[in-house]
Amino acid sequence: MGTKFMTIRLLLALAGAMALCACGPQNAADAPPASDAETSDVDTTGDANGETAGDEAAAEDEDAVELVEYDPDPYPSTYEPLPSAFVALTNAVVLDGVGGRIDGGTVIIQDGVIAGVGPDGEIEIPEGAEVIDAEGRWVTPGIIDIHSHLGVYPSPSVGAHGDGNEISGPVTAEVWAEHGVWPQDPGFLTALAGGVTTLHILPGSANLFGGRGVTLRNLPGRTVQSMKFPEAPYTLKMACGENPKRVYGGFGQRGIPSGAPFSRMGNVAGYRQAWQRAVEYRRSWQNYREAVENGDDATPPTRDLELDTLMGVLDGEILVHMHCYRADEMAQVLDLADEFGYRISAFHHAVEAYKIPDMLAEHGACAAMWADWGGFKMEAYDAIRENIPMVHAAGACATIHSDDEYNVQRLNQEIAKALADGRRAGLDISEADAWRWISSNPAQALGIDDQTGALQVGLRADVVLWSHSPFSVYALPDQVYLDGALVHDRADPSVSATVSDFSLGQPALEPAP
Repeated sequence: MGTKFMTIRLLLALAGAMALCACGPQNAADAPPASDAETSDVDTTGDANGETAGDEAAAEDEDAVELVEYDPDPYPSTYEPLPSAFVALTNAVVLDGVGGRIDGGTVIIQDGVIAGVGPDGEIEIPEGAEVIDAEGRWVTPGIIDIHSHLGVYPSPSVGAHGDGNEISGPVTAEVWAEHGVWPQDPGFLTALAGGVTTLHILPGSANLFGGRGVTLRNLPGRTVQSMKFPEAPYTLKMACGENPKRVYGGFGQRGIPSGAPFSRMGNVAGYRQAWQRAVEYRRSWQNYREAVENGDDATPPTRDLELDTLMGVLDGEILVHMHCYRADEMAQVLDLADEFGYRISAFHHAVEAYKIPDMLAEHGACAAMWADWGGFKMEAYDAIRENIPMVHAAGACATIHSDDEYNVQRLNQEIAKALADGRRAGLDISEADAWRWISSNPAQALGIDDQTGALQVGLRADVVLWSHSPFSVYALPDQVYLDGALVHDRADPSVSATVSDFSLGQPALEPAP
């Protein structure tokens, strides 16, 4: 799509308005006799000089000043849900995604949304609903993976498919992950079979500013726009620590500097320089709009796609998701956000988040973490298995992410591992509370908690029916509903939403007949 322009007409008041009283007839006796035309059905209302309303509007239009604005969403979502099922899942263990548990519960799916949830016998099952007895099985909200590279690093993992990092410079806020997503990535379907209904696709972490992330409905389509989560905010991927200084400073290349940043000092300086440019860019647009409102013939600032994204963050319209491992660096980034007037929605990886949960809670920043990854590089060295439950227990927003094409298929097991580690450390966290780590908490961090992430009446019916407790290594999704549509059925492979074109002709990747 080309750039769209939105024009706002700001009309200037005409000085002749007061002249009507001074120059026109003062009373009926002074008025000229009515002509045939004046007494006809044609409205010729005007002032004493004979100007009609149309003439006045035309004059005003000539004096109008056009305000130039750019479309903030030139690639809008075209996602359309599949037809919804009308079912009642009964006699199940229900985890509602916000900390509630019902033993022997009913969940009703109708018209694409959750139409009812509660204990069996207290929820009236509507006439015409298909009743599925889920005795011995569990029902949860669909899983939200807050950190995925499916589509931008698709399967098979070959160089030609690597579209996640734009390493042409340390600041590439102008690039958008959605423009590198391959909708036919078979990984989307394997994630769906693991109960994942929503994914946040991010650029990689090579850059200080890696570009925009995009939130997708896990219903593969022909185009990425057909997968985009309607009304989900855009995000901005940033990275701190070893990755930017390694890629651009070159310490991983025999220690020969090849550019900036070369150190953590350089990382922070790079952030500050970019944010300062964004502040000034934003001010230029504010001054321009103010001039137009005052009726001045102003010229709009020269558009900068990189600074458009950063300005969107400063305006609170784009959410920052930041790759960061060490606690001291996360604390510095929180100070940086305060300096320039924006907020961090989530720190990703955050292996030392357990050291600063109070600071995260105070700033309203989530931590997106692995259950047990750590030690694979120096900034990940101080990882502990109790990280997620400790962050949660301290009152901060804890989430689990995959960052991996295989891990995304079994995020329920990641919860189980983290929960067990927390309990061994003496943290009493319920299974219902732990499920928030892959449902309502990531929905909050992505700005979509008003649409999904919980089994609550009126929210999208993203629902998983599990064969056993999802905290068991033996549990598998029996059925997955996306906006109420049954898109995965373990007992009936023909129900699968789609088969990736890439999988056609490859029997190992095709569903069984």
